[in-house]
Amino acid sequence: MSKAYLFFATGFEEVEALTVVDILRRGGVDCKTVSVTGDYDVTSSHGITIRADLLFDEQDLGDADMLILPGGIPGTPNLKAHAGLNLLIDRYHEAGKYLAAVCAAPTVYGEKGLLKGKKATCFPGLEDGLIGADKKTDKVVCDGQFITSRGMGTCVDFGLTLLEKLTDADNARTIGKKIVYYVSD
Repeated sequence: MSKAYLFFATGFEEVEALTVVDILRRGGVDCKTVSVTGDYDVTSSHGITIRADLLFDEQDLGDADMLILPGGIPGTPNLKAHAGLNLLIDRYHEAGKYLAAVCAAPTVYGEKGLLKGKKATCFPGLEDGLIGADKKTDKVVCDGQFITSRGMGTCVDFGLTLLEKLTDADNARTIGKKIVYYVSD
């Protein structure tokens, strides 16, 4: 079974986070939410408090196939500021594991210099944070180990793309039909 970690920081975008977690879990991926705040309960950018599965400081987190960063403000700057998460991203990058992000969060990878020469996308207006990337406007952009997406409105596409990468296209298509995203063959 594939495994992924999705990170909650204070001010994360809840729909971006939960849509992805829901799709991955429906598709059989062991997707755990991880709080970087030191508390299981994390408040989103719209004042909704959601309970994470794990606390960052109490886990190794090196055993997954993918790290996922939801966007949101101030969630994205809070993710950027977390030293432990930055080290974990570096470990995954060096290991060639998947690094996914949506909305403002692709700028975490961009500002670390990881997107140089890669195709990537993010929330409109934040493209300057995709340092060195070939900036695209597609809903979801895949380039090697990086998978980026634009925002809340692209999260079903993003989640299904992540599911396809972690399992297979047939599984992603099946889940897409079950959630009535694909309404015909």
